[in-house]
Amino acid sequence: MSYFGLEDEISSPTFTIVNEYQKDNINIYHFDAYRLSSSDEFYAIGGEQYFENGICIIEWGEIIEDALPSNYIHISFDRDFEDDNKRVLTIESVGNKYMDLIDKWISNSKN
Repeated sequence: MSYFGLEDEISSPTFTIVNEYQKDNINIYHFDAYRLSSSDEFYAIGGEQYFENGICIIEWGEIIEDALPSNYIHISFDRDFEDDNKRVLTIESVGNKYMDLIDKWISNSKN
């Protein structure tokens, strides 16, 4: 969240399910779905309404996968088995909406 200048304000939403931040008129919603048993609980808190109102970052999103929009960016973190201090990120577009954005980001990161 350093891109938005929020690195000192971020905390885990584990017990509150969602933390809300605002920077430069952009709403950012940080969810931790770990404590949800299903997408039904996500719907019960009005979770789908957040998608229309800002950027949603969701940890443990696979728990509510059927509630996610048809287009989103999926980022997974894996261990680097050669170096315990590194992580391997896999970034992919679900749906077509963000494919160009991801391709551009990957192209720029190689330079």
